[in-house]
Amino acid sequence: MPEKVLQAVRGMPDVVPAQVGPWQWFERLVRDTIQGYGYQEIRLPIIEPTQLFARSIGEVTDIVEKEMYTFIDRNEDSLTLRPEGTAGCVRAVIQHNLAITPQRLWYSGPMFRHERPQKGRLRQFQQVGAEVFGIATPDAEIELIALTARLWHLLGVSGSVKLELNSIGSVTARAQYKLALVAYLSERLDELDPDSQRRLTTNPLRILDSKNPDTQRVLDGAPVLSDYLDEASSTAFRQLTEGLDALSIPYVLNNRLVRGLDYYNDTVFEWTTTELGAQGTLCAGGRYDSLVGQLGGKPTPGVGFAMGVERILLLLEACQTPLPKIEPLVFAVAAGKPAELACLIDIERLRSHFGSAQIVANLGGGSFRTQLKRADKSGAHVALIWGETEAAQGAVTVKYLRTEQEQQTVTYDQAVELLERIVINL
Repeated sequence: MPEKVLQAVRGMPDVVPAQVGPWQWFERLVRDTIQGYGYQEIRLPIIEPTQLFARSIGEVTDIVEKEMYTFIDRNEDSLTLRPEGTAGCVRAVIQHNLAITPQRLWYSGPMFRHERPQKGRLRQFQQVGAEVFGIATPDAEIELIALTARLWHLLGVSGSVKLELNSIGSVTARAQYKLALVAYLSERLDELDPDSQRRLTTNPLRILDSKNPDTQRVLDGAPVLSDYLDEASSTAFRQLTEGLDALSIPYVLNNRLVRGLDYYNDTVFEWTTTELGAQGTLCAGGRYDSLVGQLGGKPTPGVGFAMGVERILLLLEACQTPLPKIEPLVFAVAAGKPAELACLIDIERLRSHFGSAQIVANLGGGSFRTQLKRADKSGAHVALIWGETEAAQGAVTVKYLRTEQEQQTVTYDQAVELLERIVINL
C-alpha cells in the first residue's frame, strides 16, 4: 500500500512561486514606507521563553490559555513559537539596551496561533510590526497612524478601510471601570453567552469585544470606559484626535474597542474593513507604557502596531487592485556548443549590466522550437537567441515575445540598447 503523501500542516500554507509576486511587491512597499519614516529594522527569533508571553500578554488571555504552540526542550525549558511580535521586540530592546534614546523599530515575519483555520485566519501568519520606545506623548501614535494611512493610500484601498479609536485609560482607571462593568454584567449573567460568562471572572474587559449579538445588546446599557478616564488620559486622547483632524485622517470613536492583550494602556486603535467578512481587522495597536518595566527593563513608554499580511493581500484581491507581475526581461536560447558558450558569456554580462532584472537561461538543452516554447511560457519580454551564425559573428538575435516587432540580429551592444528601452517602458 503506497505511503500517504505528506502535506503542510493545516493552517500553515505554502506560498508557491505563482503567488509570491504580490507578496514581494507588498513587502518592498511596506519596507520603503516604514523606513521612510525613520524606522530601523530589527530581526527577532520566532521562538521565545514561554514566560515572556505569559507575563506580557496575560495569563488569562485566549492566546496564552488556548492558542500558543508551546513545548519543553531538552533542557526542560518551556519555549513558545511567538504568537505576536511586541513582546519579543520589548525583550530585545531590554536585552540590547536599545531604548537609551527614543527608538523607532520595525520587524516582519511569521507568527503562530493554534486557531481554527479559515479565510483570513491561519495558524502560521505573517505580520509587519512597528514600535516606538521612549516617547510618552501622543505624537508617537499620530505618526504610526499617519504611516499606516499612507500605506493604505499607496495600496489604493483607503476607501475600503476604517480607523477605530479608543482610550482604555490608566491601570487605575481601568480597575475602577472593571468593578462597575462586573457589577452591571453580574446582574445580567444569564443573558451573556458562555464565553462572556467565563470572562466575567477572568478578563471582563474582553466581553466588550464579544461578537455575540445577545451579549452586545446587554452591553448597550453598560457603563462606558471613557467616563472613568483620568485627566492625563483624556488630555492625551484629545491631543491624538486633534492631530488626526489636522492631518484629515478620518476615524470612528469605538468605546468597546479594548484589544485582546493585557499590556495596553490609554490609546488603542484598529484599521478594519468590511470587505473580508468576520476577519475584518487589518492592523491593530496601541500604547503600552508599563510593558518594558514589567519585563524587567527601565520603565520606558512604548507604542506600536502590527498588520496582518495575508489579510491585506486578501483585501487587495477583494478590491481588484492590479498588482505588478514579476516577469523575466530575457529568456536566453542557444543550440550547439559554440552558441551555448557565447550565450553563457553574454548573459552573465547582461546580468552585471541590468542588476536585478530577471535574465533566465534555458537549461537542459532542447531544439530551438522547444526552447522558444519555454521562453514564451516564462513570460519573458524577449528571447535572445544564439545559434551557429550568431556565435561565429559575435551577434545575437532578438525575438520579441510580447509585441509584434520583427526579430532582428544585432551586436551585443545593440542588444543592450534595445533591452534598456524595454526596461524604461516597463
